[in-house]
Amino acid sequence: MNSTEQIWKDYHAKLHSFIQSRVGDASIADDILQEVFLRIHSHLDTLRDNTKIQSWIYQITRNAMTDYFRAQQTTEELPDQLPAPVLDDTESTRQELADCLLPMIENLPEKYRQSVMQSEIEGLTQKALAEKQGISLSGAKSRVQRGRKLIKQMFLDCCLLQFDHRGKVIDYEAKDADCCGKC
Repeated sequence: MNSTEQIWKDYHAKLHSFIQSRVGDASIADDILQEVFLRIHSHLDTLRDNTKIQSWIYQITRNAMTDYFRAQQTTEELPDQLPAPVLDDTESTRQELADCLLPMIENLPEKYRQSVMQSEIEGLTQKALAEKQGISLSGAKSRVQRGRKLIKQMFLDCCLLQFDHRGKVIDYEAKDADCCGKC
């Protein structure tokens, strides 16, 4: 197993150069390098394969640089009277369709309605959903998937949807004025 002293001798100059090329300041690179060697020293016993020491050291170095930059980020307090964001056409289309979602969920059969509401609206995990409903995990997953499929079909029956190249809805046209009560 390599010692921290041997790693210092073998990698100190390379790591310092690597760090400085990314942060631009030698004193900051020194600070990050010290943090890297503290981490190496603290976690050297976790290295399982000595043949991968270089990649392990460079991953520690990248993580230390990321942590440094995260710590340097400043935050500004938002003004009390922050104007509401203006929705572009795509965002307003999604919002209009989202308004149709709850009435469609309400029209689902009871077991699917409960499952979709609890997982998608209330944010329960499917595992927690299964425990709450007293069913198996695969049963909970099936109910959520079937509920989603029924909602998708309701949307397709109700509206002509247009998608972008990524599959996101960019526009729609209601086939019937009362298709879901909101669209």
